[in-house]
Amino acid sequence: MSIRGMNKGRPAMFREPESAEQERGLLEDLSLQEIHGRAQPLPMTVEEMRGRGWDGVDVVIVTGDAYVDHPSFAMAILGRVLEAGGFRVGIVAQPDWRSCKDWRRFGRPRLFFAISAGNMDSMINHTTASRKVRNRDAYSPGGKIGRRPDRATLAYCQRAREAYKGVPVVAGGVEASLRRLAHYDYWSDKVRRSILLDCKADLLGFGMGEETILAIARRLDGGESAKDLRGMRGLAYTLGASEVLPADALEIPSYEEVRDDKFAFAEATKIAHNETNPYNARRLAQRHGRQTVVCNPPRFPLTGEAMDRIYGLPYTRRPHPRYREAIPAYEMIKDSITIMRGCFGGCTFCSITAHQGRIVQSRSRESVLGEMKKMAVDADFKGVVSDIGGPTANMYQMVCSKPEVEAICRRQSCVHPKICKLLRTDHQPLIDLMESARKVRGIKRIMVASGIRMDLARRSRRYMRDLVRHHVGGHLKVAPEHSDPGVLARMRKPGTEDFEKFAELFERESIKAGKKQVLIPYFIAGHPGSDLHAMIDLALFLKRNGYQPDQVQDFIPAPFDVATAMYHTGLDPFTKKPVAVAKGLRDRKLQRALMRFFAPENYFDVRKALIQAGRRDLMGKGRDALIPNTPPREAIMKRRHEANLLRSRSRTSF
Repeated sequence: MSIRGMNKGRPAMFREPESAEQERGLLEDLSLQEIHGRAQPLPMTVEEMRGRGWDGVDVVIVTGDAYVDHPSFAMAILGRVLEAGGFRVGIVAQPDWRSCKDWRRFGRPRLFFAISAGNMDSMINHTTASRKVRNRDAYSPGGKIGRRPDRATLAYCQRAREAYKGVPVVAGGVEASLRRLAHYDYWSDKVRRSILLDCKADLLGFGMGEETILAIARRLDGGESAKDLRGMRGLAYTLGASEVLPADALEIPSYEEVRDDKFAFAEATKIAHNETNPYNARRLAQRHGRQTVVCNPPRFPLTGEAMDRIYGLPYTRRPHPRYREAIPAYEMIKDSITIMRGCFGGCTFCSITAHQGRIVQSRSRESVLGEMKKMAVDADFKGVVSDIGGPTANMYQMVCSKPEVEAICRRQSCVHPKICKLLRTDHQPLIDLMESARKVRGIKRIMVASGIRMDLARRSRRYMRDLVRHHVGGHLKVAPEHSDPGVLARMRKPGTEDFEKFAELFERESIKAGKKQVLIPYFIAGHPGSDLHAMIDLALFLKRNGYQPDQVQDFIPAPFDVATAMYHTGLDPFTKKPVAVAKGLRDRKLQRALMRFFAPENYFDVRKALIQAGRRDLMGKGRDALIPNTPPREAIMKRRHEANLLRSRSRTSF
């Protein structure tokens, strides 16, 4: 039976559910029987489309990433959800945006174009915190750069409009989600208006999009227009000058106000982040001249049954066969398993909470084990699960113990400044899951590579024991992020004593297990609140504890993040108190150098930072000395090389 024939039995209108209870079921009624055993990716070519007996597609998904049919890739999930819902889907991955040709590959889509820049914001994907072009794109074959444009959502939506007039265009993904309102853009160093006004999409889906994209497809298929869908949760849209603003909308400072007034920008950030709990979030409106961007409340969290159904769809777990080169991101996650999504940590520098939500949504034990058993019989699987976790490895099934309180809560973090007494922090469900997973036939080892929330992990000695004995391969990555109390408060991270107690417990359990294992801590340079004095304190902390980071995490102000508002305005959005910010590239360079004070090539930058901060006492041979008085040979050679390079550039500029 054709898809059109299958769709005839649907009701003419699909009204948006009014409550969480009424919304349940969007994903639970997906058809699984028809697609079991179809071990082939969604079509990327006309030949593949016709091979399925189709004369066209209902939805064209355009993505800035290579197409990998693995549940760690958004386009794979969205495509499979639509397929299971009875829709024909074509994938256009990393198209040539210089013409409309790729957008016309499958002919005119019957329902809509779904546009995404990919798993990352395209500007973060392209450039470093120093605004230098990256030399690798992890989501492209061979890691090659140049396969997507800057601000990919804009280019992709424009081409979709040019390709077929009148076909609805729906933008989504991380880039669209984080730029749905007026936002600070680090790369142009200015406040940009909502991405909706620049990409001119009919609708913008924000957050995790499975229910959103399926509801859009069903309602358009039922005869509704894109305008009819404006009441849906998880959508943003633009109102024209003559259109009436919804009566229940909460207006935030306009684009012009946040562009010209940093206090207004901070206030808009505060309001937007206070309206992220789906159980009490209000509809937001932000005027942009004569137009207004309306942002509906986010969708409700998925049920466990919906999560199971999504991850139970028949992914090939491989890149599309057309690719001949390895895709770095896939190589890293191909043997990983997602057990939950969402994060209640609320770290100000992280976009996970803003995109996936603060409420943790977990798969069932049976679902996870079922996926593991399928992996175990795969001929290419080597027996090692590279990661079992999610945004955080140990938040599995941790939710609020009182739903009636959760329904009115506007707290930004469930664990900062202290762990909420209503949060269920029991690790037993995760302990049981890991124990069962270790018994799956064909599984030799299960690693934990997702971040560990240390303040939670310390609450369960049994979890720590099992983690150390069975799931750490010599080293464990953790993220204390900083040592300065003020900076940690700006990050919404616990103090260093938490990390130190975790490190002691980790070492003690490793000794008991007869293993020599180490922690690899991650720290951030240049975060709002961090000045040279704070970074010098961090350097001293590293030296005293014997840590020598291989890499430096350099703070990147991603759109929508609270820390980005601090960076741009110099204010804490919630208190409006001043925040120290290292904005100049030279200042940020000094902070990076301090984190790797022990590297000879950083000598002169560290020396400059110490002199600037009035800390010459940390130069020489003292116990806490960060650098010697005399520069090492490597530092001198690096300085000569940079001077020669500068002279060479000066000559060629004439």
